[in-house]
Order: sequence, then C-alpha cells, then structure tokens
Amino acid sequence: MRIALFVTCIGDTLYPSTGRAVVGILERLGHEVVFPAAQTCCGQMHLNSGYRDQAAKLARRFSAIFAPYDLIVCPSSSCVGMVREFHPQLAPGAEELGGRVFELTELLVHRLGVEELGASFPHRVTYHPTCHSLRVARIGDAPYRLLRAVAGLELVELPDAAECCGFGGTFAVKNAESSIAILEDKCRAIASTRAEVCTAVDPSCLLQIGGGLARQAQGARALHIAEILGPGGPG
Repeated sequence: MRIALFVTCIGDTLYPSTGRAVVGILERLGHEVVFPAAQTCCGQMHLNSGYRDQAAKLARRFSAIFAPYDLIVCPSSSCVGMVREFHPQLAPGAEELGGRVFELTELLVHRLGVEELGASFPHRVTYHPTCHSLRVARIGDAPYRLLRAVAGLELVELPDAAECCGFGGTFAVKNAESSIAILEDKCRAIASTRAEVCTAVDPSCLLQIGGGLARQAQGARALHIAEILGPGGPG
C-alpha cells in the first residue's frame, strides 16, 4: 500500500527521528511511504490564534498536496484533529480527504489491523493520552494495545492521565504561568510512576513534558511512541 507521510511542522523542525521511525515501521510492514515535499503547516496555530483566513489558505494547500493519496499518516493527533475537524470548515470539499488522514497508532491498529510489530524496549514506560488524541482525533486505545505488545516494556498507569500537560500551542506562550502550573502537575504524576520514559502520540506535548522533566532532573525522558515501536527502537 502507498501511504503519504504528513510529518508536521514540529516533527520536521525538532523531531526528524520520529518521522524516520514512522517510515521504518510502515516499510517493515511492506508499505511504500512517500513524502510530498511541498507540504507545510496544517494551519492549526493560525486558527487557534484567530488568523482564520491564513488557516483557510493552508487548509486548501494541504488538500491540494495530499489529494492524490489514498492514505495519509501523521505522527501527531493534534494535526490529525485539525485536518479532520476544522479543515472542512475552512476549505470546501475537505471532508473526504479528512477521512483518509490517520494518526500513526490508529492507522496501525484500526485500519491495518496490526498490534504486534516485533519491537523491543526494555524500559519502564508510562503513556500520556494527549488532549487532542482523546477529544478531537479520538484514537481510542490503539497506543495502549501497541505498547503492551512491545517485548520487555513495562507499561505503568499514569495518574490523572487525561489531564492536560499545559502546552496547548500558543496557550503556553500567552498564558505561561498557567501552562507551567499544569505542567508541574503532569511531571509530578509522571514521577510517581517511577517510569524511565513518558511517551505520547503528539510531539508538541512531548516537547512540553520533556522540558519539564529535564528542568526537574527526574531522570525520566519524553519519547514519541513511534520511536519505541520502530525497528530496533532507540535503546
């Protein structure tokens, strides 16, 4: 199957290893992954900041670039949610394309029927279900099912898992004090699990959490789920 990768702005700029992991996973399953080089932002930050016209232009651009592909995979549930829920409001005809866009774990479990990837990751791990994955993209239990199948991985429950990490895109910039307070609660919850790794399906949330963990010097690190599931794993 030919699948297009929508890598996202944060993935492209800060987490190229996540994009490479996505490609490795899908190629290992026998799929061809293509990268439309003309892709840009999905417009989420523009819409959240009140720049609706600019967001609409990006939504139309996204549709034009990804229209030729039957399936589009994205390692970010927040960007998937933007394309599915808000692009149809911004760009006429975007509804049909949104039905072809999947977050990585839901693509694997719910579309391709795969849970066992042959991955190995001998670490204690906790999973943060991000706000967008729960309430917008609604990817369900796919991440848990994949993590439970990883050899050597000890999955521990995160207290108050559904609580926000405090990122929220521009919220973290415009409301820094509130963002930091929310993040501190999340980091305390992670520390209580004694996990070595906190994983999630959104690079943006992992950027926020990873920064908090590093400042608190807890010893835990943030890592995208694709890098745990990918061939060979990160070690």
